[in-house]
Amino acid sequence: MSIFKVASFNVNSVKTRLPILERWLGEDPVDVLCLQETKVQDPDFPVSAFRDLGYHVAFRGMKSYNGVAVASREEPDEVAFGFGDGEEPDDGPRVARVRFGDLTVLNTYVPQGKALEHPDFLYKLRFFERVLALLERHCREADPVLWTGDLNVAPTDRDVTHPENKRDHVCFHRDVQRAFRDVLSWGLEDVYRKHRPGDGEFSFWDYRVRDSLARNIGWRIDHLLASPPLAERSVDAYAVRELRAQERPSDHTAVVGVFRR
Repeated sequence: MSIFKVASFNVNSVKTRLPILERWLGEDPVDVLCLQETKVQDPDFPVSAFRDLGYHVAFRGMKSYNGVAVASREEPDEVAFGFGDGEEPDDGPRVARVRFGDLTVLNTYVPQGKALEHPDFLYKLRFFERVLALLERHCREADPVLWTGDLNVAPTDRDVTHPENKRDHVCFHRDVQRAFRDVLSWGLEDVYRKHRPGDGEFSFWDYRVRDSLARNIGWRIDHLLASPPLAERSVDAYAVRELRAQERPSDHTAVVGVFRR
């Protein structure tokens, strides 16, 4: 069976995480890698490192903040950044849409939201609305579509440790969960949960929590969401937990979806 792999990884600085990326991709390459929080201006993006690993890479970033990139074995047929909906901010450093033949991959870094009473939380809810509108403009449910990235939402109680303590957290509040479900209603399936339905499946372990990885105190906020034709072709999904245990890690790890071609 011929397969292809698509991964999402909030690297929390692509330049800092280059040694981790080089080791991982050298040993277990993926076909498409979506990065978030690259934290680098475009002229300083480490293009040559990705080329040396055999990847084309498209990116849009900012110094010390935000930034998205898509690295791929094949050169994409189309690349677009931002929502392109005429609304400000256009959020190019948070939204990348790439197309490989009939496959569309949407890579987003959803705002964290800061606090329920902060304007950024309202903007976070609006961000989800704009993602839904983007899908409606550019994609069809009958086509293979993958929405991935750091979406800063744990959608169910299984997706976070001690959910009873987090009901008012900006990544777990019922309003952000509802906004997330509204996007899924376009016709997207959580393919990670399709293959990993159990408890303790996380992608983020907070630096500030003592021994969070060893104690598995985490969140599942990095997602792989596929349209029906692509979900039907999914054969596995997993988190590359060992990347979080390496020297100078991101607080996230990569999540990988495996699909039949």
